[in-house]
Amino acid sequence: MNFKNFLKLPASKYSIRTIVSWLWGAWRGNRLQAILNASIGLLDVAVSLAQVWAVKNAIDVAAGTIDGNIYVAVAIFGILILASFALSISAIWVRNILGIKAQNQMQRQLLDRMLRAEWHGKESRHSGDVLNRLETDVNVVVDFLAETIPNTLSVLALFIGAFWYLFSMDAMLAIVTIAIIPLFILLSKLYVRQMRNLTRTVRNSDSKVQSVLQETIQNRMLIKTLESGDAMVGKLAGTQQELRQNVVRKTTFSVFSNLILNVGFAAGYLVAFLWAAIRLSQHTLTFGGMTAFLQLVNKIQGPARNLTKLVPAFVSVLTAAERLMELEEDPMEEQGDSIPMKAPCGIRFDNVSYAYDNEEQLTINNLSFDFKPGSCTALLGETGAGKTTIVRMILALLKPKSGAITIYNNKVEEQLSPLLRCNLVYVPQGNTLMSGTIRDNLLLGKPDATEEEMKEALKKSCAEFVMQLPDGIDTICTEKGGGLSEGQAQRIAIARALLRNRPIMIFDESTSALDPETERQLLANILSKKDKTIIFVTHRPAVVEYCDHTLKINKQ
Repeated sequence: MNFKNFLKLPASKYSIRTIVSWLWGAWRGNRLQAILNASIGLLDVAVSLAQVWAVKNAIDVAAGTIDGNIYVAVAIFGILILASFALSISAIWVRNILGIKAQNQMQRQLLDRMLRAEWHGKESRHSGDVLNRLETDVNVVVDFLAETIPNTLSVLALFIGAFWYLFSMDAMLAIVTIAIIPLFILLSKLYVRQMRNLTRTVRNSDSKVQSVLQETIQNRMLIKTLESGDAMVGKLAGTQQELRQNVVRKTTFSVFSNLILNVGFAAGYLVAFLWAAIRLSQHTLTFGGMTAFLQLVNKIQGPARNLTKLVPAFVSVLTAAERLMELEEDPMEEQGDSIPMKAPCGIRFDNVSYAYDNEEQLTINNLSFDFKPGSCTALLGETGAGKTTIVRMILALLKPKSGAITIYNNKVEEQLSPLLRCNLVYVPQGNTLMSGTIRDNLLLGKPDATEEEMKEALKKSCAEFVMQLPDGIDTICTEKGGGLSEGQAQRIAIARALLRNRPIMIFDESTSALDPETERQLLANILSKKDKTIIFVTHRPAVVEYCDHTLKINKQ
């Protein structure tokens, strides 16, 4: 089998220079941990080299080769051991406490960046893939910046210190010991190029596995009713098999590379041992000196081995950083202070057209319509006609390809933008409750809402049942409003929207799970305030009866 063909993989998306520049920016949030790790590591190097001297000194004193007090020599060695323990404990504390802080900070920054980015109507990545990046890839990047780089400084310091110490004792042996380094440099160049692509392939396969697992768990009830359990398990097995094959390819390459390096290290140690044994037999080296020789050879080869581990770590962080950079590819929405407008407000479409990315067919074509201030409009149309697209444009989530959308009142008229989104509230179709208590969900609409305001919102949304629950508004909702019926969840979502209290309210099939009597009462409550501009996306005739205007969208 041709080894090169076995490892042939697609080229990387970003240059190494671009990725390193991104990592440099990310390092700003990890400086404290990096500095502490580097300081502890350098102190540990000093203690480690001092231990070599202490062992040599104790053995030579015990053998009578040099004068000295054996108890003092052993005590010095014991103190150095205790110092090494203290540094080890400090390193663990810094790694665990500051490490999780740095990881949390990077995850918050990435999530905030994603939430502020423009949205193009369709998710380009599976949520499981995004979660995999925010968890695993963030951990890889933080570990590299806060742990690997500082540790590399310690490794280099140990390498230089041990080489200098050995060189002062035997220059020729020191030079022979580091003869393996040029081979390491030569192999690492090939290793980085191939391992980077292999690592990315493995990470992408891992994301696919997580995506299948997440989607299956989220839709467990549907899968059971369709009796599709075997199919989903089979799909998981397929993605796991792909992951396994990619791991095998990566492991094969890694084992092959490490084997070459380990043979070189073993040969170097054997030469050092033979050299020391010959000098010992010639009485030109003491037992303590031989012990120091072998310790120093280990302390030279140990850093060299760690440098070989730096290469796969560097490869992994390049791959992880590249995957995180992809999450930041979407341009940012317009940033700035929100622009509230006094109610009542209207929304006007002037010859608006829209087509989703990579689609030639227009979803909306030259639409002109005025959702007048204080009006109630039913947005009608068959499935796929473009009703959801219109709602997304009203919410400033999508920008029209042509035409203009304005929001206005009796004094001001503004081109619609994300900064004006504060004037709208949206109740999407389906169950949109978050994990937590009913109170937590209501406070998403108005973080400073009082108990009375929440109770009033629940009353207007016909959700008085909440107060009859054993824990009232502190009742726990599991994922997607688990524990509540769909109709109950809809009414709590409407209560959340009423708490937000914005001039323009959009309800997308928000009463579909309600019985007719509850629906009529709810609609009457919503329409009781005349300063609101209300848009109902609906197929239900009962809702249309309450509306002043209708806008019917025909499929293009």
